[in-house]
Amino acid sequence: MVVGDFPIELDTLVVGAGPGGYVAAIRAAQTGQKVTVVEKGTVGGVCLNVGCIPSKALIQAGHRVEYAHGEDSMGIKAENVTVDFSKVQEWKSSVVKKLTGGVEGLLKGNKVDIVSGEVYFVDKNTVKVMDDKSSQTYTFKNCIIATGSSPIELPSFKYSKRVLDSTGALNLQEVPKKLVVIGGGYVGTELGTAYANFGTEVTILEGMKDILGGFEKQMSALVKKKLKKKGATIVTEAMAKGVEESEDGVKVTYEAKGKEETVEADYVLVTVGRKANTSDIGLEQVGIEMDDRGLIKIDKQCRTNIENIYAIGDIVAGPPLAHKASYEGKIAAEAIAGENAEIDYNAIPAVVFSDPELASVGYTEQEAKDAGYEVVASKFPFAANGRALSLNASDGFMKLITRKEDGLIIGGQIAGPNASDMVSEIGLAIEAGMTAEDLALTIHAHPTLGEITMEAAEVAIGTPIHIVK
Repeated sequence: MVVGDFPIELDTLVVGAGPGGYVAAIRAAQTGQKVTVVEKGTVGGVCLNVGCIPSKALIQAGHRVEYAHGEDSMGIKAENVTVDFSKVQEWKSSVVKKLTGGVEGLLKGNKVDIVSGEVYFVDKNTVKVMDDKSSQTYTFKNCIIATGSSPIELPSFKYSKRVLDSTGALNLQEVPKKLVVIGGGYVGTELGTAYANFGTEVTILEGMKDILGGFEKQMSALVKKKLKKKGATIVTEAMAKGVEESEDGVKVTYEAKGKEETVEADYVLVTVGRKANTSDIGLEQVGIEMDDRGLIKIDKQCRTNIENIYAIGDIVAGPPLAHKASYEGKIAAEAIAGENAEIDYNAIPAVVFSDPELASVGYTEQEAKDAGYEVVASKFPFAANGRALSLNASDGFMKLITRKEDGLIIGGQIAGPNASDMVSEIGLAIEAGMTAEDLALTIHAHPTLGEITMEAAEVAIGTPIHIVK
């Protein structure tokens, strides 16, 4: 018996309306489930509102500024290029608004009820949903938890007007003259590149031996080269120690090569990772098992140890990627519907919208060897591709990883323009169990960057045309 209000009964409750939650809700509704999604913020979650989408909009605007200055080697030179950053922000916000409005329309179009509020689990079939004014009890048959993650705050770098998380950096109303970025991973590199294109003097402090540690050194080296060309300073094996704030700037202290250094800037952006949003929602009331990193344990159908409760996205193991969350959302919804759906991360891509873009899917060469495969790594340079040359963007390469015994494609890495789009063809090849010969026999339009995939496949089978074997 519930005291205080009358419970509302649901088939499936989805907690969180980010790229995991809203996709799970729509897919569940498509299978005939009666679905309610609860979101404490804005529909679309971090990704659409303060992550993937606004950051890519800002990155694209930065590229436009870079292009506007012209290119000496092409005989194009522009002067007096101006940026109205308030208009840039207005445009960025309009992109976000269109997408979040579209997602809300999709949910309603699939007859998904949207409830605003915060969820607290009472037991394995009951939650309280609370807002500023009231609370309501809901009972459910099944639940998908998709509460996402939040930026990690360093004790010595408390977020403030001048110490920013990624959300703060995306919402600046001015182009900073100087910016310090702590953390050279995906977010730090992307936003550092965007502001460098706007003319900001960027300093990146990275604690590891290299930026973008999840990618091969040959790939990250290209990004470093471009960042330095834009005037950025990259300090690796640097430990950020503290910050002094003033009304108009910051002074960041860090240690590198055994020596303490300081750097002054208008702002400091802290991008050292994210933490799962699993606290204060009553998971302990239900007895949901977590791992030693605070992530919810799930099986191959995204089911927790509580049979009717599922978890997806940043709150479970694996990279915190929006497309991973969406994929898991579909699996969970289909599992609830009784379908034989299971997660398979073999062909999940990772992309950085750096300059040049980096993308990877499946195994890297080293990962394949570590897994016991005997492989062939076949490399083709962008510099040998007509379209890349015509774009004046010939830095980069594609590397195709194939199994030596039969040419099966098990991985691929791309560093170059449009890598984020090109990686999908390799992902499809892995998912479909294709060989290098299959890709080599596929006619690709000329002149396109897509031909690089065909060319890399021809290298793999020993019949390259546009490079000497």
